[in-house]
Amino acid sequence: MIDTPHLDALAALVGDRHLLVDPADKARYEIGARYDEGRAAAVVRPATTAEVSAVVAYAVAHGLALVPQGGNTGLVGAATPDISGTQLVLSLDRLNRRPVVDPTNRTVEVEAGVRLSQLNGLLAEHELFLPIDLGADPMIGGMIATNTGGARYLRYGAMRRQVLGLEVVLPDAEGTVLDLRSGLRKDNSRLDLKQLFIGSCGALGIVTRAVLDVQRRPLQAATALLVPASDDAIPHLLGLVERGCGEYLSALEGMSRNAMARALGHVAQLRNPFARGEIPPYAILVELTRSWPAREGEASLETVLEQVLGELFEQEESLLADALMGRGEELWALRHSLSEGLRASGHVIGFDLSLRRSDLVAFRREVAGVLGAEFPELAICDFGHIADGGMHFNLVHPGSPDAGEIARVKDRVNDLVVSSYGGSFSGEHALGRANAALYARYTPARVRTLSHALRQVFGTGSVGSVAY
Repeated sequence: MIDTPHLDALAALVGDRHLLVDPADKARYEIGARYDEGRAAAVVRPATTAEVSAVVAYAVAHGLALVPQGGNTGLVGAATPDISGTQLVLSLDRLNRRPVVDPTNRTVEVEAGVRLSQLNGLLAEHELFLPIDLGADPMIGGMIATNTGGARYLRYGAMRRQVLGLEVVLPDAEGTVLDLRSGLRKDNSRLDLKQLFIGSCGALGIVTRAVLDVQRRPLQAATALLVPASDDAIPHLLGLVERGCGEYLSALEGMSRNAMARALGHVAQLRNPFARGEIPPYAILVELTRSWPAREGEASLETVLEQVLGELFEQEESLLADALMGRGEELWALRHSLSEGLRASGHVIGFDLSLRRSDLVAFRREVAGVLGAEFPELAICDFGHIADGGMHFNLVHPGSPDAGEIARVKDRVNDLVVSSYGGSFSGEHALGRANAALYARYTPARVRTLSHALRQVFGTGSVGSVAY
């Protein structure tokens, strides 16, 4: 709990209507996207950078803990309070003034509380878009704080590549506003401090505004589902598709049979694209895009993709069992429905893993053997961004596993990926309470010491959910 004088002071900073203390009003800020629920002392909703600064300064001066929150779509407990009831949620949802687009410079200045869909709706008027493809609809500040990646990382990279400048409120007693905004793509005149805040989960400072590099919207596209002849064919297919499609290639997404079956079985609007409805063991969604309209005499992307697939089928030892060209909307609908299908079919134990592409098949094979022997009740429903080594390794339990069983499963999988394969337990979801213990376990002590020292440079306030 937080004393009434503190609540009164915070209300004076943001207005009575925007300090939420009633349980019903706080509820949606306390519940995360996946089995994550805490209890906030209050929710503070500033509307401007100046108000964010004032709230942070007051909290630091009085030793109050803050948890910054954007769209609350994360899966690792980074944006929700713990169960102590002593933390303030600092919501950025009112920092959502209309973004300012500079179409000539191909940039946009946007506040932290603007949602991805809102931004892309505005950018579409200029035939531009922010090329981060996600199943959720997060806010821009949270995407920067977690360095969000997504399905088109292969072509466009994560948020770090999109950010040209930031405005950040530091966790110090002054609530210092650090203005690092710029529309420049090249500037080696100083240290690039903005990079420190991208992916820091708010611990080093709270992003309130950003200048983003945006891209030309695709005006042509072609998509297909590839069915590998075997698991061992997958890495070879990746390389050959990349070589054949070149710069047109924008996505390569892998989906396991278990994941696809649950989506098709629980999401009514989906159409099964496979012949006779037989779902293969694994499928790879391929997308090609171009940013200009079709030109007379120029081969269409469908033709390019068909030629590449034909070459794959003509290999002396075919790597493909099947290939299905299809409407992009339908194929992407299957990919984006996987998480919903898993949630509808049981209790999801989720992992956000990252491995070398060359290790993906070996890891999938080994972890299937380990879990099949030790936890046979779990169904492996993996999918993800196989072109960049990202794997959403989700397990579905048909019942309600207890906390001890979940902890044992997580320890087993994370230790295998980190200790045996040199991979990461957090490929793109960043750090939160859900994986804070993993950070302490697997991050070298020297790295943790330096990270903590860096945090002290920017301020000593208790901001964020991870103790760097």
